[in-house]
Amino acid sequence: MYRRIRDLREDCDLTQKQLGETVGVSQRTYAYYESGQRMLTPQVLCSLAKFYNTSVDYLLELTDDPRPYPRRR
Repeated sequence: MYRRIRDLREDCDLTQKQLGETVGVSQRTYAYYESGQRMLTPQVLCSLAKFYNTSVDYLLELTDDPRPYPRRR
């Protein structure tokens, strides 16, 4: 289960449908991501990290630091 993507979505008062549209997937697919029934694709992970201004590691609970990594110039 991807707890952080659910928590971040709820903190922003967004529905699964709204966030699914933002990252280019259906509401059902997004629900599968949140529940862990489907693995997040690299493209969706990157889209979510950009949307929430955080790192992929934070979304995957590999770190508790929500700050994004510095971007390359």
